[in-house]
Amino acid sequence: MTSHRTPGDSLSASLRPLVAARMTEMAVPGAIVLVETPEGTWTDAFGTRRIGVDDPVTVDDHVRVGSNTKTMTGTVLLQLVDAGLLGLDDPVSRYRPDVPDGDRITVAQLLEMRSGLPSYTLLESFNQVLDDDPGRAWDPEELVAVGLAEPASFAPGTAWEYSNTNTVLAGLIVEQLTGRPLGTVMRERIFEPLGMAETSLPAVDDAAIPEPHPHGYLFGTNVSTLTPAGTVLPDDEQAAARSGALRPGDQTALNPSWGWAAGAAISTVRDLATYVHALVGGGLLSDQLQRRRLDSIPPPDPVAPDSAAYGLALARFGPMLGHDGSLPGYQSFMGHDPDRGITLITVTTLQFGPAGEQPANELAKTILGELYRS
Repeated sequence: MTSHRTPGDSLSASLRPLVAARMTEMAVPGAIVLVETPEGTWTDAFGTRRIGVDDPVTVDDHVRVGSNTKTMTGTVLLQLVDAGLLGLDDPVSRYRPDVPDGDRITVAQLLEMRSGLPSYTLLESFNQVLDDDPGRAWDPEELVAVGLAEPASFAPGTAWEYSNTNTVLAGLIVEQLTGRPLGTVMRERIFEPLGMAETSLPAVDDAAIPEPHPHGYLFGTNVSTLTPAGTVLPDDEQAAARSGALRPGDQTALNPSWGWAAGAAISTVRDLATYVHALVGGGLLSDQLQRRRLDSIPPPDPVAPDSAAYGLALARFGPMLGHDGSLPGYQSFMGHDPDRGITLITVTTLQFGPAGEQPANELAKTILGELYRS
């Protein structure tokens, strides 16, 4: 019998050992990877759904996708711009008079992270509540109130700062203009048209993940991960984590409503691949607005072509356009390179590795290094 190797087999042979090795280095319990190239597709799952239990992760498992949600909120808001319900240059005060300096902050600046509104998620007091009451259901208005109570980081449009307050405000504006829950708007305008049957933005009182799903883990606490140094374990604990002697805490039951429009969506790698292809390649917005969205991302720096940049709820990581996501228990990356026709999705069931790594991002870097080697 003659055996025939497919392009997917070739990708598996070259990439699977690299992924497995990086997972071991970062003490990652489980991961799922999808790679699409013009030559073929490789999708694979690694590890176990629950530490210490023989329950393999599968490619169909659901995971929390964190800040990839921001692109979904940004997309439905831009669709409302296409529909003439608001303008990107409108002042935020037209829709939210309670926003300080809102007459100088534009809708576009919310999506571009250039409003100057600080992120409520950077406050130690907020993260302490997450640690003390992980099951709490947060109303989006509560989240905005926490962020707006803090002094502005800078004058609108003069700098850039990643802030969940921006995206929660954007989500509330979507609900205000449509009169419908944000999750419903996303389903009707993005998920159903693209056939993303396994993707959802759950209600704020819903902390469940659809089956099948892996458990999600975190070394430390929300408070301890507020700074990069806080995500790095001491050397002896790093060694113990890699050997399995030190186990991360199970964060699966955490209610993600604290992220809402900025981070609470649930999906699968196949759905994310479908989505990021349309997000970057077009089909969700008018051609004119899609071009403006892509043009909103600063071009690559010739000195550092692999650097990251941000635009209208869309990011660039080297040659790929998309986003990443991080929240207790899970980390994820989705990217599409429209020039070479490459799509990459990585998800992990650990938010930070022992040395402070973002595991899904590190897996993405490893895979991209191999794919773009030639």
